[in-house]
Amino acid sequence: MSELRLRRRLAGFFGKRLAELHLDDVPDARDPRGQRWQLGTLLRATVVGLAAGAKGLGEVEDITEQMTPEIRRWLQIPRRVPDTTLRDALVTVKPEHVPPVLHQAVRAAHRRKALTVDGLPFGVLSLDGKVITVPASDDWYAQRQTQQEGSVLGAVRTVTAVLTSSGARPCIDVTPIPAPTNEMGMFETAFEHVVRAYAGLDLFRLVTYDAGASSAANALTVRQRGYHYLFGLKGNQPELLREAKQWLGDRTDADATSEDIERGHLVIRRLYLGQATTGPDGWEHIRTVLRVVSEKQDALGQVTTEERYFVGSLPSCRLTGDQWLLVVRRHWGVEIAHQVLDVAFKEDKRPIILENPRATVVVAILRRIAYTLLTHRR
Repeated sequence: MSELRLRRRLAGFFGKRLAELHLDDVPDARDPRGQRWQLGTLLRATVVGLAAGAKGLGEVEDITEQMTPEIRRWLQIPRRVPDTTLRDALVTVKPEHVPPVLHQAVRAAHRRKALTVDGLPFGVLSLDGKVITVPASDDWYAQRQTQQEGSVLGAVRTVTAVLTSSGARPCIDVTPIPAPTNEMGMFETAFEHVVRAYAGLDLFRLVTYDAGASSAANALTVRQRGYHYLFGLKGNQPELLREAKQWLGDRTDADATSEDIERGHLVIRRLYLGQATTGPDGWEHIRTVLRVVSEKQDALGQVTTEERYFVGSLPSCRLTGDQWLLVVRRHWGVEIAHQVLDVAFKEDKRPIILENPRATVVVAILRRIAYTLLTHRR
């Protein structure tokens, strides 16, 4: 199939979904005088272009130029959209005005029953941070990283929320991380953002995060809202990690609760499941401790072993051993989403807008909307 034909087919598919996004409702901060384009039309063109593989606004312009009259009617993009027009519009959009568009897409997918839980008794939300480096810094949307020979590098950071219990693994929210804080400090805001966005849908009951946001305060935030957590453990929680190792560290292969073998990758994972009996101050809500040992064999037959610990508030009896191991494996669904954004969408290499970090965030959110629409199978 030719690249042009593939792009046309993708555009046709998007014709069924764009109306659900309500892109015309995104506030337009531009001076209305002399404007030839509606903001919603420009956002539609950007989302369709990103989904069709555009790595820059010039390629988005090319895609809109190649559309057939029929596709133009489906997508409500009446003619070729100049890349300069797209850029001038995107730099005026506030990042906080774009996630509701993503929420609309997810809610529509939920109504179509396209987000059914796969292999677990309830939904699981996984969060993780991602960084895009740009040659600019505003000390809010982009944290200044380094300055060499007069050049400036800024880190545009976001927290991605993925519904890993769904076979589609859609991104359901994204929250920018302001320069003065980090993933740990932004967890509560990102979590509350998701809870408010999907109030009443019962999309998830368990929240997972790696050690980057593992803290007693964040765990308490989850429990106070009536959800359960499963957090990774590393050296940033030394006392808790030490106790987890005392509970499970001496168990042997024969004590494994569950085992998972990826034959294609020669990986064996063993789960050791324990019930917490005590916990440091602030962690009284811990009920379950997990130890996952992964053995990976390379092409030369050499085996490397990795050991990870997790703590959770959900009683161990609520899931089988296989289901606990599935939750741990599924957490990396958020990492897979980031990998798709970097490999297929070229987000790291082509952030598209470099010199305006706020607009970089806007494009990042639009990319996640395009990614999520592509994950929907119905």
